[in-house]
Amino acid sequence: MPTIEQLSAMEILDSRGRPTVSATCRLAGGVAATASVPSGASTGRAEALELRDGDPRRYGGLGCRNVVGHVNREINTALAGRSFAAQADLDRALIDLDGTANKSKLGANAILAVSLAFARAAAAAAGLPLYRHFADILGETLRTLPRLTVNLFSGGKHAGEQVAIQDVLVVPAGAQTIDKGLATVYAVYQAAAKLTHDKYGMRALTADEGGLAPAFASDEAMLQDAVAAIRAAGFEPGREVALAVDVASSHFYRDGRYHLAGGSLDSGQMINHLRDWVRRYPIVSVEDGLAEDDWNHWPALRREIGGEAPARNGMIGPAGSRSHPDYNQSHTGQRRSHTGSDPTGGVLVLGDDLLCTNPQRIRRAIETDAATALLLKVNQIGTVTEAAEALRLARSAGWHITISARSGETEDNWLADLAVGWAGEQIKVGSITQSERLAKYNRLLAIEAQTRLPVVGWPGDRIG
Repeated sequence: MPTIEQLSAMEILDSRGRPTVSATCRLAGGVAATASVPSGASTGRAEALELRDGDPRRYGGLGCRNVVGHVNREINTALAGRSFAAQADLDRALIDLDGTANKSKLGANAILAVSLAFARAAAAAAGLPLYRHFADILGETLRTLPRLTVNLFSGGKHAGEQVAIQDVLVVPAGAQTIDKGLATVYAVYQAAAKLTHDKYGMRALTADEGGLAPAFASDEAMLQDAVAAIRAAGFEPGREVALAVDVASSHFYRDGRYHLAGGSLDSGQMINHLRDWVRRYPIVSVEDGLAEDDWNHWPALRREIGGEAPARNGMIGPAGSRSHPDYNQSHTGQRRSHTGSDPTGGVLVLGDDLLCTNPQRIRRAIETDAATALLLKVNQIGTVTEAAEALRLARSAGWHITISARSGETEDNWLADLAVGWAGEQIKVGSITQSERLAKYNRLLAIEAQTRLPVVGWPGDRIG
């Protein structure tokens, strides 16, 4: 039973040069481990509260000295000398110590840093790799490695809002290993960088998560250019490389309408707009296609682009086995079906701001058939244990799980271990050009070499 000897923290900088928190947990016996936490740019209102100092004279008010103090003083005083048989016991003590619904007293950034540091220290004390320890926390068996979903182009909050939608990602659908997946993504990214230079006269300037961010003429131009880059790299769109889209609709939703370039759409029109994209481009996942509070229309979005609702037994329903259409060679990426089947069936309807890794919101989405996948961000809820509860709920509904990083990341690589240990079907880290992203990809390569686990079949079960 691990006994905490000391908890300490310090302020460090994330990938955007903004402060965040790094915590160290020292156990009796001398084992110590450190973990750092990320910070989001595109944040949902239901997320656990990330505390900042608010002093405009230092980091524009974004400092974390008070949060560091909470770890060094209140949390350390309360927990040092105590033994915890399981991660859930430690996390419950943290939640009780804070005593608020959204962790606003001590800060979700303080609480999560301690939660993760304890998990890493407990793994080290038990002589286990972190991914195995995470699997044990959830009661999971190590089965597969996650499928990569990698930022290619960015707009929205990640790139100065030159276009409304936030990210277009590439999915190396034909790759059977992490190694081959990264090589595929590299080829597409380099083709996209050349396209960016030739078409927009820009060198490869990147957004928060490393995506290329030229001055697209429209949101749809991002999709067209992504398909062009896939082809220029020598791959077949929709079979060897697919697309995922992070729409992040909450950020351009005002007064009940979605404000895109060229006009505004009501919810029904926005659903039709997304359905049109899914029919015309090799899209296998749509994240936050509607706003976080547009609950009444999410079930319609799920029906229109997600096919039949997932079976609630941990398995994908009939939509998961459909025949997937081919794609013709037009510059728009319009696709045609070999079978005449509905080409929109089985696309993941992925909730981020809608769900906020929050069990209460996930339950509502399950009851209303509003989604088919959870974007899991541990810092949205604030502890490892609560994130595990969110994942169990989503799995009970037959949903897929995408384990996600944030726009403000650190070089810590615990996310890769979490994605493997918790058998995430997808991992969303960002692009392949920045060290805080590469730390996670390199960790996945190391885990692959150690375990020889296969990459999960998705989206092969959806694209033929």
